[in-house]
Amino acid sequence: MLSSLIFDMDGVLLDSMPHHADAWIRVFDEWDVRITRDDVYEIEGANHLQGLQWLFNRAGKNISAEDYDVILDRKVEIFSGLGRVEPFDGIGDCLSKLKSSFRLALVTGSERVTVERLVSEFFPDMFDVVVCGDDVQQGKPFPDPYLKAVEMLGVEKGECLVVENAPMGVEAAKSAGLYCVGVPTYVSPEKLSRADIVLRDHLSLPEYLMEMLTN
Repeated sequence: MLSSLIFDMDGVLLDSMPHHADAWIRVFDEWDVRITRDDVYEIEGANHLQGLQWLFNRAGKNISAEDYDVILDRKVEIFSGLGRVEPFDGIGDCLSKLKSSFRLALVTGSERVTVERLVSEFFPDMFDVVVCGDDVQQGKPFPDPYLKAVEMLGVEKGECLVVENAPMGVEAAKSAGLYCVGVPTYVSPEKLSRADIVLRDHLSLPEYLMEMLTN
């Protein structure tokens, strides 16, 4: 029986990925590396160390542990100043209704300092479990973040449903042996094809979730 719902944050609950992407573009530009929003969307869900290494390696450059700390601090600084991030319409009300029937978890590749600020602002006391990118050594697309969430929830895998909008997130959920709903928020539906079901668009998500309360 379904008992727990596990959500990615950026692109599922918050319309925040354009802000994240623009912050990364500015940081990489300072390091003389050119990237696009689509480059960031492709690796969405990976923790920042993995994402940084992948993008720098693709540009033929290396990154040290010391560089990582400097770049991450700079990205957080830029992201915080880019303007207000907002939840998608209807998501807050939807989560409030679901919480009466399900345990809710959040699994995101974002750093904890940013996650705690946004969750406190938009979804206070909503999640039973929160797993951030810096809570696991191997982030998405590895299964570790989702396996950690299931362990913290104290439930069986068959009791969980994951909602993801990124290819690496879907890969992580399926590698963890979990049922996954794909939401094509910023990428084409084909890129989420490994999900068990892919919704038409993000507008379909609240309706899909509300149906769980009647099934």
